[in-house]
Amino acid sequence: MPTNRPADACKPCDQSFTDLAARYERVRAQSMSLVEGLQPEDCVVQSMPDTSPTKWHLAHTSWFFEEFVLGARAGHQPLQPGWSYLFNSYYQSVGPMHARGARGLLTRPTLAQVFAYRAAVDECVVREIERGIDDERAAVLAIGLQHEQQHQELILTDILHTFSINPLEPVFRARVAPVAHVDEVPMVYIDGPEGIVEMGARDNGFAFDNERPRHRTLLQPHAIANRPVNNGEFRAFVEAGGYRNASLWLSEGWNTVQRNGWQRPFYWSEDLDKRFTLGGRVRIDPLAPVCHVSFFEADAFARWAGKRLPTEAEWETLAAAQPARDGNFVESGAFVPLPPNSAGSNPRQLFGDVWEWTSSPYVAYPGFKPLGGSLGEYNGKFMSGQWILRGGSCATP
Repeated sequence: MPTNRPADACKPCDQSFTDLAARYERVRAQSMSLVEGLQPEDCVVQSMPDTSPTKWHLAHTSWFFEEFVLGARAGHQPLQPGWSYLFNSYYQSVGPMHARGARGLLTRPTLAQVFAYRAAVDECVVREIERGIDDERAAVLAIGLQHEQQHQELILTDILHTFSINPLEPVFRARVAPVAHVDEVPMVYIDGPEGIVEMGARDNGFAFDNERPRHRTLLQPHAIANRPVNNGEFRAFVEAGGYRNASLWLSEGWNTVQRNGWQRPFYWSEDLDKRFTLGGRVRIDPLAPVCHVSFFEADAFARWAGKRLPTEAEWETLAAAQPARDGNFVESGAFVPLPPNSAGSNPRQLFGDVWEWTSSPYVAYPGFKPLGGSLGEYNGKFMSGQWILRGGSCATP
């Protein structure tokens, strides 16, 4: 499974408690706004072991705040005794947990009860903030808000899969506005620096523990494309027999292709003309970035094109040199990657639209120190058998 290092590692943490309460309420309200229009039946389904029901996401993020923010206060009594077992994700130091692949079997508590639990947690957390919390708990609260936003993205991606396997192909939300016509942006390559560079989050501002410490690394001569691979280019790979040519694939990738019968990107129709989205089935835009391809597919495409995936250090060095961090994130309401909208050689779509694969394994930076206590389980123990994605997507807050 891939690991995403967040798109923006420097969100401010030197905010007043008033600002913290306002941000808490805003982020929590955004989760609820995402589920507007969903029916209770939509929220309890687990379409495969790698997804979770929407109801579970809403309860788990609330449990996180209760466990790590409210629970840090002496004398706190659980708001819902027994729910920790249901909604603990992987914190072994906290206690046992319900099997991940069986989350869809939890018909109780009901969605209404989960909504009430969220409201109760919110009331308690806001009261704690207004009462005054120390810097340590404020830092945990900041992590909790980042964590909540990660689960907002998961709600969208999991609903997409749930709706995609329904023969009725439900529409989650119609596209807010039609996409304007744009001209194709030619792919050109931008020379990157070589030699010793620094990467990783700086000491100021918010960052997850796995984004630090800032450290030096060596870059070899390289060049990176000015935009992501688009659907038209990837369709050419499919039509050229890319999924049938074992020489293009890593061994594990080829075994995965054979075992699962992969023939095209996930959600694409057999005729390579349409794909399923949160806005229903739509025609594939050849100029939009290709999405829903695994590391193995991205690697095979790069090899077919005579290229390679960038390393994480190469990607970050290019991205850090760009002046803006805006992009097509979930706030745009598009819910799909959009074509780049300007020509020229400057890099675009480094942030938003699609998470971008790198060739770097998910390992600790030199000098990495996990967070103390149970939150030390947040990142470090997953540094095995995973690959790094960067940049964020159209479903990322």
